[in-house]
Amino acid sequence: MSSFQEITIEGYRRLYNVHVEMRPLTVMIGANGVGKTSLLEIFLLLAASAKGQLELKISELSGLSEIMTRDKADSLVFNLSMALTHGEPLNYYLKLIPKGQFYEIALETLSQQRAPQASQPFKHIDSRGLDVKYSTPQRYELIRPNWEHNPYETSLSQVPKMYQEPENFRKQLASCTFYGALNVVPKSPVRLPQSMRPVTLPGSDGEDLVSCLYYLRETDPNRFEIVEDTLAAAFPDFERLGFPPVAAGTLAMTWKDKNFSRPLYMHQLSEGTLRFLWLVTLLQSPDLTAVTLIDEPEVSLHPELLRLLTDLMREASKRTQLIVATHSDRLVRFLQPKEVLVCDAEDGTTTMTWSDSLDLEKWLEDYSLDQVWAMNLLGGRP
Repeated sequence: MSSFQEITIEGYRRLYNVHVEMRPLTVMIGANGVGKTSLLEIFLLLAASAKGQLELKISELSGLSEIMTRDKADSLVFNLSMALTHGEPLNYYLKLIPKGQFYEIALETLSQQRAPQASQPFKHIDSRGLDVKYSTPQRYELIRPNWEHNPYETSLSQVPKMYQEPENFRKQLASCTFYGALNVVPKSPVRLPQSMRPVTLPGSDGEDLVSCLYYLRETDPNRFEIVEDTLAAAFPDFERLGFPPVAAGTLAMTWKDKNFSRPLYMHQLSEGTLRFLWLVTLLQSPDLTAVTLIDEPEVSLHPELLRLLTDLMREASKRTQLIVATHSDRLVRFLQPKEVLVCDAEDGTTTMTWSDSLDLEKWLEDYSLDQVWAMNLLGGRP
């Protein structure tokens, strides 16, 4: 499976000059305001750019100047590499600069070191301002596009689908998904009956949770059984999920508890129970996107559920690159140093350090990882 190898960020909010090796599971720790959410935002921004929605996303963020590092940056730069199953990695470079109230894509390249002896990498895309060039799949030479090209959107998002390497990179980047706080108020989507349709992800608001679990039961009963087994491990009184129809093409979902003769409906479940069910469904999905972003998964969960959650995240990271932001020391207790990325602030800008690069072996002989964090030996404290 192709996966992203590393990312360099220059000039995004507090991430003035940050380089991060990307791993299957990345759990970020650190004080409020040090840049954990900014890293999640960056992948959403890059995903939007790959879908041809860069202008819209920057507008949502109040303009390029508002997201650049204050008093330091005069441009915003991303450099992202992706390992391939066959062949050398693809390297994507994107530089944005303010231009009045708008912005300009000053430089954008997608390159690959195809021949070790070559002095310059092969370029699939070479875009310098308004001078845009793509490499043709037939003759491997750079040509200017003969189609209308939008200068406010990336050349990557406008690459013809016949250009296999750029298109595969674009699709992988565009697929990034984000899951934050689940809306569980009365009559929120996760508490209501849902249309019966073939979906494999529960939705960022749980709007497809019922459909997703029903479809999983019908198409992958073994994986559905794992979901129910996980719920039984978390909630010993849990028996099974049910899917009674409420109208043509519409299903509700029920939760059978051993203590009650009648099942509970979604609107009767606690916030923590619903959120855990949603997270289990997400992390057990067979169709996770290339990168999955989760902000504070511990919210509303009992601390004893976090061991199960870390096991689920570790298993899911075999199918997606999972990036998580957390403030939970209990969650960190069940992680390995190679899974924890420590975020600190230094002179107003962010540093990010993998905890397995720190000299912790002696401390971990006597203390758990969360205790080492509490002792401020990891960093990432207020």
